[in-house]
Amino acid sequence: QMQLVESGGGLVQTGESLTLSCVASDRTFSSWSMGWFRQAPGKERELVAVTSSVGTGTTYGRSVKGRFTVSRDSANNAAYLQMNTLKPEDTAVYYCTTGPPGGSWEYWGQGTQVTVSS
Repeated sequence: QMQLVESGGGLVQTGESLTLSCVASDRTFSSWSMGWFRQAPGKERELVAVTSSVGTGTTYGRSVKGRFTVSRDSANNAAYLQMNTLKPEDTAVYYCTTGPPGGSWEYWGQGTQVTVSS
């Protein structure tokens, strides 16, 4: 059972940056695609970014494209979400997820809160 642990969330002001980390307990993580999602109170879960096992071919959600960047560190079974020029509407709990090829997002982290003040 793979475990994912996110970290790096916090309270920042508009325009500032944060980097979230997602560390997996299993090396298989580095062989699978992974995704970042977020959910704000009262809203549906939203795709932030999805990236392949090698960190290429990344797809970003429309609201974050150009501001957020995903990267991966296979040696450490980790992935990162660099978030720049943060806006109050980026406030949400951010989750990382992964799953086997052709399957669903099977494994989810516990989430990390990002709050952007205006």
